[in-house]
Amino acid sequence: MAEQHVKNELSDYEEDEELQAPPESTPAPPKKDVKGSYVCIHSSGFRDFLLKPELLRAIVDCGFEHPSEVQHECIPQAILGLDVLCQARSGMGKTAVFVLATLQQIEPINGQVTVLVMCHTRELAFQISKEYEGFSKYMPSVKVSVFFGGLSIRKDEKVLKKNCPHVVVGTPGRILALVRNRSLNLKNVKHFVLDECDKMLERPDMRRHVWEIFRLTPREKQCMMFSATLSQEIRPVCRKFMQDPMEVFADDEIKLTLRGLQQFYVKLRGSEKNRKLSDLLEVLEFDQVVIFVTSMQRCMALAQLLVGQNFPAVAIHRGMAQEERRSRYQQFKGFQQRILVATDLFGRGMDIEPVDIVFNYDMPEDSDTYLHRVARAGRFGTKGLAFTFVSDENDAKILKDVQDRFGVNVAEFPEEIAISTYIKQSW
Repeated sequence: MAEQHVKNELSDYEEDEELQAPPESTPAPPKKDVKGSYVCIHSSGFRDFLLKPELLRAIVDCGFEHPSEVQHECIPQAILGLDVLCQARSGMGKTAVFVLATLQQIEPINGQVTVLVMCHTRELAFQISKEYEGFSKYMPSVKVSVFFGGLSIRKDEKVLKKNCPHVVVGTPGRILALVRNRSLNLKNVKHFVLDECDKMLERPDMRRHVWEIFRLTPREKQCMMFSATLSQEIRPVCRKFMQDPMEVFADDEIKLTLRGLQQFYVKLRGSEKNRKLSDLLEVLEFDQVVIFVTSMQRCMALAQLLVGQNFPAVAIHRGMAQEERRSRYQQFKGFQQRILVATDLFGRGMDIEPVDIVFNYDMPEDSDTYLHRVARAGRFGTKGLAFTFVSDENDAKILKDVQDRFGVNVAEFPEEIAISTYIKQSW
């Protein structure tokens, strides 16, 4: 059982079967109609950064509004090729910093991978690749590919051989497998990016894989790392990859809280959770909801229970085949399903704008995980609700840690709440 548990825990990044020993200025027409998801960038702000006209056109097409603080602070330095180590609130567009900075600098050459982006889950890798496609909409010569486990490595090998991308996004296990079998050549990489870097570097096994990949890239390159949570202990590890980086830290952790998000707790017995969840889903108005649980079994059981009560729910967890995970993620992102029940696989970096409400059905293991979970609602400072079920003393302790660390008041739910305080759209 312990061996199986370890396998499950590692499956998100260590795409096990692949790790084998190595053998001896006129704007262009759009590539395709790809929509972005950021809502806090204004085209005029980016004109001040002297971005390529093709990037500005894509920004306008996506209807962006105002640049976030982290984008104002990081983009001017990032597009100059400086190393960047950035911690900032979830939902503030950190992904746009490295996507725009690398596309601004890219000079695509056939057969050469020049941008390498890695993250810790397959879903986040897929999402980042879509951001690259959206922002490179008017840069038809730029090719983007995403590689992660759970799917045939042979398909990835064919892509690299026949239609080599300039931008590669992926998880460390699959990337390392492709490097080791000599399908992926990293000798021309000019930009090395880690998203959710703390998650990737805090575990020794994953850190070894990232380090091995890093050492196979050229010494002279830009290195950028991003996360909403960067502990004092992990920062020196990040710096080992970098040369005199620009550092942006939200050391005042109150800055990490989400301005537009109302946060409540509900005190109840564990046996009362299902009824309370059902009651709240009945009375609350929402576009989309994410419900976090601690295990695959609870994830499947709760989703099945909600479907049985005629709620439009779908489950995502790491025990699913990759095609099924991707299909369900796309259903939720495409608004075909309005309620997602998920493990912490979905807790970091996933950006789905219509999410209004997050439920911590099970208490997260620590304050970092709490922050990442609730940040699925209230993206970019918009309105949203977060509910946390508190059923024992340990739950209460973690909630107190959250309030003390982030300086946020998580109040007891008052049973009645005005729709206008948490719904983004006007009705």
